[in-house]
Amino acid sequence: ILLCLPMIGFGQQTVGLFSNQPSTYNGYTLFNSLGSTNTYLIDNCGVKVYEWNSNYTAAASVYLLENGNLLRTNLLDTTTFSFGGSGGGIEILDPNSNVIWSYEVNSDSTLSHHDLEVLPNGNILILAIELISAQEAYNSGSLVSIDRYSEMIIEVNPSTSQIVWEWHAWDHLIQDTDSNLLCYGTISEHPKRININYAYDSNDPDWLHANSIDYNADLDQIMINTPTFNEFWVIDHSTTTAEAADSIGGFSGNGGDILYRWGNPQAYNRGDTMDQVFSFQHDAHWIPLGLPDEGKIMIFNNGMNRGYSSIDIIESPLDTNNFNNYSLNNNSTYNPQSLFWSYSDSINFFSRRISGAQQLENGNILICSGNQGRIFEIEYQTDSVIWNYIVPVSSSGPLTQGAVASGNNVFR
Repeated sequence: ILLCLPMIGFGQQTVGLFSNQPSTYNGYTLFNSLGSTNTYLIDNCGVKVYEWNSNYTAAASVYLLENGNLLRTNLLDTTTFSFGGSGGGIEILDPNSNVIWSYEVNSDSTLSHHDLEVLPNGNILILAIELISAQEAYNSGSLVSIDRYSEMIIEVNPSTSQIVWEWHAWDHLIQDTDSNLLCYGTISEHPKRININYAYDSNDPDWLHANSIDYNADLDQIMINTPTFNEFWVIDHSTTTAEAADSIGGFSGNGGDILYRWGNPQAYNRGDTMDQVFSFQHDAHWIPLGLPDEGKIMIFNNGMNRGYSSIDIIESPLDTNNFNNYSLNNNSTYNPQSLFWSYSDSINFFSRRISGAQQLENGNILICSGNQGRIFEIEYQTDSVIWNYIVPVSSSGPLTQGAVASGNNVFR
């Protein structure tokens, strides 16, 4: 019991466990401070129960697999590209921190970054950027002829380290600047396509900056999150690689085009600033089956421009009678028109970048406010904070109790 109580009588507490109420879900929490080579598993008392050590800092995400191994992104020592979340490597560590599998997406034209997702068959979906030349960008209708990065997803079989499927955002563009160039059309009439000139001011080549990927096994669909567009996208995974490069094929019949997008209809020339819900959001994902809000979509809405963050849940307009496509409303935008649920605390809860959240089996929400180095749990229906923890390690190692916590950012 004493172990589970916050520290009292030892001067001012600045890190570690601050609250652990009886209604807290009884589980373990996994985290890796950005810039650190160590990944930690703690219990609800804030006690470290396990630690993995790597030769590399994490690029961003780390995952505990069902067999007890650790899947993690790696920031390699030498890469051609450098941006927030850049990595180049992936590895699986056994419980003794031995590397049992590693893989690189690191070349003069590609780089893995941010996140990955394990499929039910054991294959791994990997987010990566690919370099688009200035000439290719111009040919596709870009207003500026400058090199830029676009997103791609590759599916790798760890048993063979072979790529078995891939999708490229660059195959699904739309532009309205020049009818003599590729991808020409009316943007508002093509919501399944990506406006090549949206959210690109030629200053940052990391144009889409996808920061999370999720998979829905029941729908065989993939969700990726693009904070520069202030929306997430859903695509069909049932396609072949050839179909994924087209607008025909797969169960949905739309090839690799966007089946559903939400958060900012301005991105496809619908609506205005009043319709934009997200502001540099992270961690868009389906809530897993068996949880109270199963099938709905949860997003960590960073709220970078409004000055406070929120956890938002929406209910998508999935049309199961139409090959799992998603319907447009009368304004030619995607429903819903309002959030199903949202949590915020403008005084105590704000993370401009990184971060994530997940629903637990009892309905509680576990939240990682990454820039604050804070992980906390709110109670289902009451939204009361019932577990509160400040990460006590940075990239340099353990933090001193009593000192102001810094450098303890956590991606998710």
